Amino acid sequence: MIKKLFKQMLLTQILSSMTVTLCMLIDSMMIGRYLGVDSMTAYGLATPVLLVFAALGCLVSAGVQVMCGKTMGAGDKEGTNACFTISVVLATAISVVGMIVVLGFTDPICTLLGAGKPSPDNEVFQLTKDYLQGFIIGAPAFIAAQIMVPYMQMSGSRVRLVVAVVLMTVGDIVMDILNVTVFKQGTFGMGLASSISYYIAFVIGVAYFFKKNCIFKFRISLVKAKLCSRLLKDGVPTLINQVSLVLLTFVLNKILLDVNGKHAVAAYSVISTVGNICYAFSSGIAAVALTLSSIFYADEDRTALKKLVKIMSYYAVMICAVVTVVVLLAAKPMVTLFLTDLDAKDMAITGFRFFVLSLVPCALNTSFKNYFQGIGRVRFTMAISVFQNFALTAFAAFVLSRFFDVTGVWLGFVCGESVTLVCICIIVFIKNNKLAVDAQSFAMLDDNFGVDDDKCFEASVLKQEDVVIVSQQAAEFCESHGLTGRISNSIALSIEEMSNNIVSHGFTGKKDHSIDVRVMIKDTSPVLRIRDNCANFDPVKYLELHSDDDPAAHIGIRMVMKLVKDANYVNSLGLNNLTLTM
Repeated sequence: MIKKLFKQMLLTQILSSMTVTLCMLIDSMMIGRYLGVDSMTAYGLATPVLLVFAALGCLVSAGVQVMCGKTMGAGDKEGTNACFTISVVLATAISVVGMIVVLGFTDPICTLLGAGKPSPDNEVFQLTKDYLQGFIIGAPAFIAAQIMVPYMQMSGSRVRLVVAVVLMTVGDIVMDILNVTVFKQGTFGMGLASSISYYIAFVIGVAYFFKKNCIFKFRISLVKAKLCSRLLKDGVPTLINQVSLVLLTFVLNKILLDVNGKHAVAAYSVISTVGNICYAFSSGIAAVALTLSSIFYADEDRTALKKLVKIMSYYAVMICAVVTVVVLLAAKPMVTLFLTDLDAKDMAITGFRFFVLSLVPCALNTSFKNYFQGIGRVRFTMAISVFQNFALTAFAAFVLSRFFDVTGVWLGFVCGESVTLVCICIIVFIKNNKLAVDAQSFAMLDDNFGVDDDKCFEASVLKQEDVVIVSQQAAEFCESHGLTGRISNSIALSIEEMSNNIVSHGFTGKKDHSIDVRVMIKDTSPVLRIRDNCANFDPVKYLELHSDDDPAAHIGIRMVMKLVKDANYVNSLGLNNLTLTM
């Protein structure tokens, strides 16, 4: 089920990761083709500000993935609602403050970005200012769109995510075309077009949170300073990651201006923008890894975490290897879509080909980084972020540019990502005290984490005939580990009753349905978890609502609830999760 779930989440997460970058890509293409090199340079200089807002959105979004993943994994509904409420409050605060700062200090910000000082002869300065003023109007939707993504993934609302991204993209294309052909508002119009498209995605996404069956509830009474601090702390590694990217963009712009002037900056702007689309594949894989690792870690599911490491590594290599080959072959026509200036175009083509060689190590680095964040190895995650996205890449670009000019800057991407991956491998080898390249070693789990494999029973039910087989195997497993016949039979009966109920009422339609059964023996106290991918159904709440019915009705669920000490249900990632403590 884990591999199937990963694949289901991956496509929508990749598209969601493109939410920000698609508009930047379209803007870059239209600016480069229709507004000229000065406008393209201004857009490149404005990029760090866009990345700052992306970083703040990612701070809250990653905090949501970790904190909400843990609360949902533990079945803490109040904690989940607290996380949702706090994230909405933080997103609003960030948007308001950000708009005030950018609108109030636009001139000094443009100067700081490298656009020079305001003067009638400084066209680049005014163009940079215009783009920022157009973009900032959409800041609230820009931030909100990033924060809605993990909630919609966790609730299983993946179709809505795809629709929002598609319509946002179409809207931005239409608005950009209208800007260059009808309204002719220059870079301000390009920024405004992006803002409008962000609001399109926001309106489509936010509609889910007003539905009656939405699993997230806004409760302002749950907002507490301690929980706000916890959410922000969980998102700090991602903030550092994004800040590192902002610093890298700023430093590389400075190096390129020094080495080859505005044509090199324009070339880097194209590489950065198109590269972000390439990065969407690796960041999509990594985002799924972060969400799943947080949930599985809270569930103390050692087996699932090891499977996750193997699956995410496989997809990181395979998908990004294909992307690398495609881009190497299509680099020239892709760059031509953005630039007409021959000097800038030639530099961009060469740079893009060097850049994509870093995609596979980048995908592995980013996936491991997010996985480690999900399992609580925060310092390791932050160290990877700084080395990968700033220190090693910037250092390599600076040194190599002294020898190879602009080409040395492009080589910095490959060197930075490759050395970072080597560093991760060395740390993993030191932690495990052995040289091994396997999922168990890279899972980086402590020996006392969760339940040992020999104290955990796992099986899947794919059809009606599997129910009795799995229940009998579970009973035999429990008896072989010293549990009494009464408890062993209770577990078998619970599996049989609940699984039969799921198969009878949930295995409908064309979708491939399955049930994952897991029995864990913790200090001789067994815990049974039943997870299925059928329609939402909470047996605990259902029984509460029908407590006054005929005692003979719903007899299977009633019998199971009387056998257990505690029953907890949570729907996460579109899956039903029922945990029974015997």
